[in-house]
Amino acid sequence: MEYIAGAAGVLVLGLVLSSILRTLVVPRGLYSGLVFRLWWLLRRALRVTALRGGYEAIDRAQTWLAPLMLVGMLASWLGGALLGFGLLLYALSPLSWGTAFREAGSSLFTLGFASGARLKLSVIDFMAAATGPVLIALQIAYLPTLYAAYNRRELEVTLLQARAGEPAWGPEILARQWLVDTETALPELYRAWERLAADMGESHSTYPVLLTFRSPRPHRSWLVGLVAVMDAAAIQLALSPGLAPPEARLVLRAGFTALRDIARALRFPFDADPSPRAPVRLGFAEFDAAVSMLEKAGFRSRRTAQEAWPHFRGWRVNYESIAYELCRRCDAVPALWTGPRDFPGDPIPPFRPTDRRPDEEHPAPPPPAG
Repeated sequence: MEYIAGAAGVLVLGLVLSSILRTLVVPRGLYSGLVFRLWWLLRRALRVTALRGGYEAIDRAQTWLAPLMLVGMLASWLGGALLGFGLLLYALSPLSWGTAFREAGSSLFTLGFASGARLKLSVIDFMAAATGPVLIALQIAYLPTLYAAYNRRELEVTLLQARAGEPAWGPEILARQWLVDTETALPELYRAWERLAADMGESHSTYPVLLTFRSPRPHRSWLVGLVAVMDAAAIQLALSPGLAPPEARLVLRAGFTALRDIARALRFPFDADPSPRAPVRLGFAEFDAAVSMLEKAGFRSRRTAQEAWPHFRGWRVNYESIAYELCRRCDAVPALWTGPRDFPGDPIPPFRPTDRRPDEEHPAPPPPAG
């Protein structure tokens, strides 16, 4: 029995150490089974509390996912360390189960009210005493990194609201620029989101817990915003390739590269080199309706919707499947062109404020197509 307990203790401590290093220390986006199982469990537990509500109820419930993840990770690691050291103390001494775990807890949390008199027990006690403070210190140091990345992300998401509405939608970005004659600001928008996409690809794949951090407002989402900016760039390149700025290609490349980095960190499959002729889940009818809306808003197209569709599809096939899966897993706001969710509800079109300019040359365009 002692040999089994000792082997189990070493195995548990190895798993705990591996999870800590993969999550907090190694800057590589390594997979931690404990963290992702905790995410799966907490996400589903919170969804149970919002079974009878729509997206707003889901969003209120999932707001607690990030703090519960942080507390749950710390509790899981400390609990695993307590279990591992308790098994080792039991295996290497005549202590009873209760006494062994009491001594392990006393050392792990540096309380010092219980200790063994033998040298080999003192070594384990010292190891446990070092583990507790180091683990808590690593978790504390982890928080500023997370919140700094979160603040950088949410700043751009908030700035996008005036250009893309809430929730964000790619055609809405283009329509608003031509409605208010600010289309020359699009290159700057693409540059900002190119840099943000690179930042999110690095930070969200290294620290996947950032995926559980929701925006302060329910109809905002970093993921929906990124898809909207990429769709806007793809539409512009498809409809008017000669007039589209070079930044449009760059933001598309940065965007789907970031999504692929996150998908690799989450270990779900995707096609790394899809054919431009591969089908997409977005239908041509939805694309055609969006093009009609853009033309009524003043967008200048060099191609018809039928001519532009293969080009748009060739861009979207690079990121659509990954974006849909991430939106589903993150319970993102069900915006237009972002795929289905695990909860019932129709896609939410962006809110567009009424055009109150006293100018009859700027008629209001039709509402976004659902």
